[in-house]
Amino acid sequence: MRLAVIPARGGSKRIPRKNIKPFCGKPMIAWSIEAALASGCFDAVIVSTDDAEIAEIAKAYGAQVPFMRPVELSDDHTGTIPVIRHAVQWFSESGLHPDKVCCIYATAPFVTADSIRKGLSVLLQTSADYAFTVTSYAFPIQRAVRLTENGRVEMFQPEQFNTRSQDLEEAYHDAGQFYWGGADAWLESRPLFTCASAPILLSRHRVQDVDTPEDWLRAEWMFKAMLMDESRP
Repeated sequence: MRLAVIPARGGSKRIPRKNIKPFCGKPMIAWSIEAALASGCFDAVIVSTDDAEIAEIAKAYGAQVPFMRPVELSDDHTGTIPVIRHAVQWFSESGLHPDKVCCIYATAPFVTADSIRKGLSVLLQTSADYAFTVTSYAFPIQRAVRLTENGRVEMFQPEQFNTRSQDLEEAYHDAGQFYWGGADAWLESRPLFTCASAPILLSRHRVQDVDTPEDWLRAEWMFKAMLMDESRP
């Protein structure tokens, strides 16, 4: 079976109740659930949560909540892979045996059904451990600067000061939307960011982390502008 797992614990600190806070007219998590369902890729779309309110909202938007996440997997330090591994193990022990599993973040309102379908296609065509979304940095990372303790700046790579931007290698980062993987990769806790993973390239305007109130405000501006543009004839 093909399984979508949306992790959504209740203990967000920087943006309280982030996973179900209203975002452009819906609880944040609803956008991920609806994209997963619309993709047609999955035999089951589930939410892994430790929170009863999140569970009820998830079910109202069409997701399943077949179990409540254990407390030991619901703290600030638990990573994504153990949470997905727990879900895969739960289904396997129930006799359902997932084959391909997609972790979709609850705070990814820009995720689309099309990109989820593309991710599955990339995973199947490449036989990679994982396939996940990436986007390019808007500025060359080789020319990044740090702020020093004495209130000045210094370059991370000062040897690149005189290199033209167009001559520097383009760099990419995790877009933080979803991660397709084989069930065995999740169960064996194989690392995500290795040469065994394949990229799904997204345009920068389709990507926004939502970790701080400033991120949230920017994401809503971007999302509303995108919806307005898509509604034009």
